[in-house]
Amino acid sequence: VQLQASGGGLAQPGGSLRLSCATSGFSLHLFGIIWFRQAPGKEREGVSCIASDGTKWHADFVKGRFTISRDNAKNMVYLEMNNLKPEDTAIYYCATDSVFGIDTAPNMARRRASDFGLWGQGTQVTVSS
Repeated sequence: VQLQASGGGLAQPGGSLRLSCATSGFSLHLFGIIWFRQAPGKEREGVSCIASDGTKWHADFVKGRFTISRDNAKNMVYLEMNNLKPEDTAIYYCATDSVFGIDTAPNMARRRASDFGLWGQGTQVTVSS
């Protein structure tokens, strides 16, 4: 059972990146996936979430800029990030949980990071000119 985040890198302000979360060892179609991020010296915060039924949640600070999607056939979840800002610089993680991952996107978003038991390794996103 594994999550693997990838796709991070260096982007200029206003640029775009697409993060991927590859899942394995479980039936992705049954679970929601949530993206968190953690900047240096800050707590991990929820960014975007997609439930098993495809409903989505985005934090206010990324609404209109980030889009989460999923491809169950490929066991993948994506985070399309547009109009990136320097404050988006962080390590981005995808996560789920055998219990809390089976819920609506808004309910998953209300959970603490510590409620999620399965995490990817994180991918660094740096936004700088």
